Parts: sequence; C-alpha cells; structure tokens
Amino acid sequence: MLAYAIYAVAALYLGVLTSISPCPLATNIAAISYISRRLASARQVVGAGLLYTLGRCLLYLVLAVLLASAALAMQPARRFLQQSMHLIVGPVLLAIGMILLGLIKLPIGGAAIGERTQRRIDAMGVWGALLLGVLFAVSFCPISAIWFFGLVAIMLGTESGEVNAVLDRIGITLPEAAPAGSVVLLPLVFGVGTALPVVAVSLLLAFSARSVGKAYNALARVEWWARMTTGWVLIYIGAGLSLIYVFQVR
Repeated sequence: MLAYAIYAVAALYLGVLTSISPCPLATNIAAISYISRRLASARQVVGAGLLYTLGRCLLYLVLAVLLASAALAMQPARRFLQQSMHLIVGPVLLAIGMILLGLIKLPIGGAAIGERTQRRIDAMGVWGALLLGVLFAVSFCPISAIWFFGLVAIMLGTESGEVNAVLDRIGITLPEAAPAGSVVLLPLVFGVGTALPVVAVSLLLAFSARSVGKAYNALARVEWWARMTTGWVLIYIGAGLSLIYVFQVR
C-alpha cells in the first residue's frame, strides 16, 4: 500500500501542476469561458467544466497507456530501462529542474482551434466541452508536457521495477517493485489532479465570474512556488545521482 500511495501522490501532484501551469491554466479558463457564454444556467456551466475535464482526462489516459505499453512491449526499451536508467535519471532531473527554474528557456506554445471546429463545438452545446477538452489536451505547453512525460516515466519505472531499483541504491526501499495496474491507475490519478483546478474555475464562473481573476492570480502564485520548490528539489536529487552514477563520486 505504501508504494501505491507514493506513486499516486506523485501522479496527483503532477496533474495539479499540469493544470495550474500558466499556459494550461489560461487555456482552461478561456475554454470554460468560451463554452459557458451560451449556457443558460449555473448547473450547465458546472456540467461543461466537468465534461471539459473528462475530455482532458480521457486523452491523457489513452496517451499515457499507449506510450507506456508500447515502450514496455519493446524488448530494447525494457533492456535500456534495466541497464541504463540509473545513469540517465540524474542528468534528466537536472535538466528538468533547470527548465522549471527558467535557467533553460523553452518556447511557449498554446492551443488554438479553427472556425470549423468552433462551429462544431457550438452546435454540440454543453457536450462541446468534452470535445474541447480533448483538443486542448493534445496541445501541450512546454511545462505541462514535462509533467505529463514525467508521469509516463514514473509509469515505466514502476512497471519495470527501475524506480524502486534507483531508490534502493540511494537508501529508500519501497515494499512493492511494481504496483499492479499502475499503467492505468496513475494516469487516472493524474487526470483527477488536472481536474481539480478546472472544476474550481467552473464553479467560480457559474456563481461569481468576477472571482475568476482573483482565483487565477492565487493559482499562479501557488504554481510559481510549487514550480520553484520542485525545480530546486529535482536539481538537488539530479546532481547527487549524477555525481554517484555518472561521475562515480562516492
């Protein structure tokens, strides 16, 4: 159970950070505002938010399961995870930490839909939120892509046992090498994490649109502190693992 809890908390944390990162947070608010502009009741607005969230969750689940399953089904990929993961984990964590701190700059992307798609979404009414969630989930921003592929890396590590192997080498022992069903469970928990801020925005739009700006500013501050903290933690861990396994410094 401890292994399940650790992996689930990690997936939930990544999901929340994905949703409140500046680019997807602005996209989520714009999407819910776009859908809700023609809805007559607060209940429909909340329903649209839930459908939009469901669309994103389904897309993340399908992508994560396909990527992890395909990688684990390939023998060269499995051998690579077994033989080399401890060597690449440190440099990768260092690079991700530097990106999160802004020391490495990435182009900021965004989501956009064409006029034809807009007409189709409008014609679907509240159900258009489901399609919009799927479409916007495909349009990864750099930071949200990092969190998502971090989830995939955790899934690969749990299924191959390499996450536990690396943790064992640095003195952290988990009771299970690979929690059963983690390839499906972790994306679902990740999806729940991405859902929480979106549902909160939907409720604000339904009952007090003026509060959305305040909520955006509050979430942006939370995201900044979480990103900075996570970035420095990843740099610390990545530097330590790199010194031990890449440079053989004991």
